[in-house]
Order: sequence, then C-alpha cells, then structure tokens
Amino acid sequence: MVGRVTPELRTERLVLSPYVRADEEDFVSLFQTAAFGEHFGDGMQSPEEDRALFARIFSYVYAEERFPVWAVRLDGAYAGHAEIKPSPAPWLDGHEIVYGLAPRHQHQGLGTEVAAALTAYGHETLALAEVHATVNSHNAPSLALLERLGYERRREIKQDDGHVTCLLTSTAEGWAARG
Repeated sequence: MVGRVTPELRTERLVLSPYVRADEEDFVSLFQTAAFGEHFGDGMQSPEEDRALFARIFSYVYAEERFPVWAVRLDGAYAGHAEIKPSPAPWLDGHEIVYGLAPRHQHQGLGTEVAAALTAYGHETLALAEVHATVNSHNAPSLALLERLGYERRREIKQDDGHVTCLLTSTAEGWAARG
C-alpha cells in the first residue's frame, strides 16, 4: 500500500524511500534540531509530540494513502525528511513540498537534490501545474535554493507571531523549460 502513494525516488546521491519504524529515533532527532524544528509545521515540539507525529505517518498518512512522505537516505543512512502534500495553509490551494536535512548533511548540495526530486515528482508524476513551497523569510538558504530551481516568489504572508512566510511557486512550464 505505501509504495502506491510513496514510491522510492532516486537522485544522484540520495534515495527517498518510505519510512520504516526503525527510523523513529532519527526522525525525532531531526525534528528536535532547531534548524529543522523551527521551520517545520507549528515550530519546535516536544520529543513526545514528534514521536506522535512519526506514528501518524503510519497510522494516518500511509494507512489512508494521504500523500507521499519519505525518509531521505545517503549511503543507506538516514539523512532527512521529505514530503509533497496538499497545503494545510488556508491561504494556499495547492500542493507544497516540505523537506529538511540533518545538520551533518547540510551545505553539500543535498537539499537541492531533494527539492528538485520533489518538484519533478509534483510536476511529472502528479501532473501538478504548480508546486509550492512556503519558507520563513529569514531562511535565506532555502529561499536561494528554491529560486535556483526556478521557483518564483508569489507573495509574503505575515503570520500571527510576526514572522513572514514567503510563498514560492514552480510552474510546470517553467520546470519543463529548465530542460
């Protein structure tokens, strides 16, 4: 069942594959790092909340075939998290990519590989006319990475906590034109 919704994807150096239960500690560890946890979902959560989130990948997301969620692996070892899903934001009607790498795997170009694989999957497999990403305006590395991949800034949304979220969009035409 999981393979239908979350197929294995490969990049030059990475394998994106469905999570397995043995990934729980790595998942929680990633979500507990400030660099990842602060930019994902509702921000930093407790380890118990992250364990519950991991459990929901199996009991809800995979069980009900909601959307693809991947463990990112480098040389067989857990390196990060990735997904493409209908946006939960009330102001965005469409699919967005979500991804992050463990700190030891950052600044090696792996984020670009993950984002490109997710974008390609969205346009080429899911046949989405637009693939979105929502990024905190202070997350300059992610903004630059997505813009290098052809994403365009579409709007800035001021959040209740004062932060600004940038909406970036990749169009199918723009993606195809990249060659």
